[in-house]
Amino acid sequence: MVVKVGVAKLGNIASGVMVELLLDERADRTDMQTFMATSGTKLEVEDVDRVVSTLIAYKPDFAIVVSPNGVLPGPTGAREALKAAGIPVVVITDDVTTKKEWADLKASDFGYIIQKADAMIGARREFLDPTEMSDYNGNLVKVLTVTGAFRKMQIALDEVIDQVKAGKSGADIVLPKIVMTADKAVKDEFSNPYAYAKARAAFEIAAAVAMVNVKGCFMTKGFENYVPIVASAHEMMRSAMLLCEEAREIEKGCDGVVRKPHKNDGTLVSKTTLVSKPE
Repeated sequence: MVVKVGVAKLGNIASGVMVELLLDERADRTDMQTFMATSGTKLEVEDVDRVVSTLIAYKPDFAIVVSPNGVLPGPTGAREALKAAGIPVVVITDDVTTKKEWADLKASDFGYIIQKADAMIGARREFLDPTEMSDYNGNLVKVLTVTGAFRKMQIALDEVIDQVKAGKSGADIVLPKIVMTADKAVKDEFSNPYAYAKARAAFEIAAAVAMVNVKGCFMTKGFENYVPIVASAHEMMRSAMLLCEEAREIEKGCDGVVRKPHKNDGTLVSKTTLVSKPE
């Protein structure tokens, strides 16, 4: 059986850049296939409707809706429309909204992975140009990768794929319900305690970046006041990335980097020592 995974990418967060690639890192899995439809940079209703209609026509076994601020009308409408079409949905989003709004999502039938460190960018025209945007996202991808946040997201989605392969469908599929904290991300990722501490610090810094950018983008007036705020948030993310580089180099130094590749049939195997075969 080949599991069909549909991905609706609405706007952009770092998790959306990598989500389908994490499921098939060598593009050789024979047990599943992914299809992505995107609204581009915006979350306009007409763009979201186009994405949803495209995914419904693909007829996936389950869908992933990845977007910033998952309680906005566009992402909310997308997952509701997919659900109405009988497609199980996992929401992947960042954490810039209120506890009440999240409570509604958590009480629903949707799966969710809330990436607390997938922080909002400093989107002020006086500061953010295409190069700054790309540099920030590169740093953020590094943080989510090395801390383990991406691996935990990938494993959770692999577990959904495995359920479909086992014959489950629709409401019978148990969907992930995860708020990705520092403790969850770094668990079982590091053999060296200093590497673990650096990665954990990186995650906490990245998670704090979101509210600094919220302050700079929405709560501060005057470019002379908000530009230093959003610039400081981007410097925080760079510092988090450098901590991740240090953590990974420590793990390399003790030959302890955890690797968990997929086999062709989707089975996860693992290894730590570099010159060895994964089992």
